[in-house]
Amino acid sequence: MKKVITFGEIMLRLGAPDYLRLTQCNHLDMSFAGAEANVAVSLANYGIPVDYITRLPENPIADKCIRELLSYRVGTDKILRGGKRIGVLYLETGSNARPSRVFYDREDSAIATIPEHSIDWKKVFADATWFHWTGITPAISENAARACLEAIKVANEMNITVSCDINYRSSLWKYGKSASEVMPELVAGSDIILGNEEDCEKVFGIKPQNFNADSTQGEINQSAFLSVCNQMMERFPKCKKMVITLRGAINANHNTWGGVMYDGTLLYQSHRYDITDIVDRVGGGDSFMGALIYGLLSFNEDCQKTLDFAVAASALKHTIKGDYNQVGVDEVLNLMNGNSSGRVKR
Repeated sequence: MKKVITFGEIMLRLGAPDYLRLTQCNHLDMSFAGAEANVAVSLANYGIPVDYITRLPENPIADKCIRELLSYRVGTDKILRGGKRIGVLYLETGSNARPSRVFYDREDSAIATIPEHSIDWKKVFADATWFHWTGITPAISENAARACLEAIKVANEMNITVSCDINYRSSLWKYGKSASEVMPELVAGSDIILGNEEDCEKVFGIKPQNFNADSTQGEINQSAFLSVCNQMMERFPKCKKMVITLRGAINANHNTWGGVMYDGTLLYQSHRYDITDIVDRVGGGDSFMGALIYGLLSFNEDCQKTLDFAVAASALKHTIKGDYNQVGVDEVLNLMNGNSSGRVKR
């Protein structure tokens, strides 16, 4: 059985409706958000058995969160209960020249105060073949970073494939240690690494030559990232595949989207999607990661098909409100095969 485990924080997401600014709102749209939970929902939608591991307080909001995950067929029976609060994410959706903005209220959340050795990772991984984590978890607190490292070490001992999304968030590293200090030990235990040009540069000082993300206007030379992939794989020799997402931001509603994957020998490049009228780009990278894991588990090591599937799945996520990518395999394959007309399906 190809079972996946994901671990991290899920938050209450409170979003300003109808492109309003938060200061204009008299009510907020309520949902849930979290990088690793987003990956878990994508995998469940694709038919992959998946358990999500986190720590949530004993209160009705956390109960609702668990029920929602269960509604997507995500396993929740290993979620710890404890701590004082669930973290909160406030979202203001941008438009045109005004970018979207995210504000966090997650200090002393249940996962941030998780006690050391509180998860029996050998039991969690007993029937698993894959473990996924992101750089958001070790950024939350030193406790969360320790728990993540424990998981990676046990997964390595049990020969479970480990994937990570570097997912650098500068606003989260507040507990006295930097990403550059903490992340290398964790990433060193990972077989599949996902990042973007900012992640690799800000955390590891690795960047493509002659590339300026602010000047691309949607036009990105994908082959320029071969040097980044090579440097990352040299620094982290356990890594079997290095994957980079490439976003060209024209404005808040119009992006180009693609990616590359390097297996140590060949650089695979995706189709570039021109995404206009973006509905919600938050969770886009997580939708890519969920689809990437699905492809690596399901497409018999076909790197090109896996990359194309991940990019197409994420392009579809940009059309869906909320953090979760609520699409199935057939919808992604349909877009991969060139059907992007948006005609009504009857």
